[in-house]
Amino acid sequence: MLAPALMSYDDLATDLPVTRLTDPAVSSILPPASATPLSRRGNFLLYASDANGRYEAYRLDLKKGEARQASDAAELKPESLTLLPGESSFCYFDGDRLMTSSFSAAPAAQAYKLTDGFKPVGDLHVSADGLYVALVERKGATHRLRLVNLRTAVATTLAEADEEMSDPITRPKRASALYLRGGGVYLANFDGKQNYRLRAAEGKVTQALWNLDGRAVLYLSTGGSIREFVPDTNEDRAVAQASQFAAFGRNADASVFVGADGSKASPYVVLLVRAVKRELTLCEHRASNPAMVAPMFSPNSQQVYFNSDLHGKPAIYRMDVEKLVEATAP
Repeated sequence: MLAPALMSYDDLATDLPVTRLTDPAVSSILPPASATPLSRRGNFLLYASDANGRYEAYRLDLKKGEARQASDAAELKPESLTLLPGESSFCYFDGDRLMTSSFSAAPAAQAYKLTDGFKPVGDLHVSADGLYVALVERKGATHRLRLVNLRTAVATTLAEADEEMSDPITRPKRASALYLRGGGVYLANFDGKQNYRLRAAEGKVTQALWNLDGRAVLYLSTGGSIREFVPDTNEDRAVAQASQFAAFGRNADASVFVGADGSKASPYVVLLVRAVKRELTLCEHRASNPAMVAPMFSPNSQQVYFNSDLHGKPAIYRMDVEKLVEATAP
């Protein structure tokens, strides 16, 4: 178990209170928001740390600050950690093996193993019903989007191309998965019958998220603007012109966004209110790579979490925003 490392300070740019949750003497990696690393009740956080010499999964008690090791992996991929529905278990890549594990003492189980020289790429995503995992594999220039059935351990290929693929996210209430490919955003059906590029605005798409109801895609395009695309009607519209966001997250009803400004002159974590298209600076992140900040809201929209190496190695930070953002149902 890792002892509490909680440390609070007032941000130099805004004087707002910030809490550092992990020790910057070791690396602590917050999984992406799409991986749902935060419990719905806000009592614990799943993250990866090399505190014991190699990356392992840890469960952080957000009240006590204590963190317990939750995996015993040979080669855990930090960005692949994600909670499974029910929050009693999680999955991750251990080398080329997709593993599922519970927070109990039960040993981890292999759900799928990559073959034919393919290696995992980046994060993965579990469907809302917990039946499927969408992931990307790579061998040389060839990338493929795979769908793994966790019950049968059978994997099917939804898309394959000789260009970069990343960031798979299953669609809420639909049998399809979103993914990034060659600077665009694509949608592939689970049955493999449809795989097409969404008619998003011109420019490179660097990040995409579903609304909770699965009706629209929120995406970040070149220049930092947030846009919204509705696949069923092919409607594309501007949401807000963000100030050079390198990464963003949304609250539960997508009424407020949190972003990491990629500008060296203003390395801030920023709130963006959709209705008025107005930004509010929360704090400095001063991360060496703004994309690593990966800011996200808690399920009830009352806290913001992010990664930064401003105090040394990557650590996880939290800010309370209950006075700035209305609460949402977790």
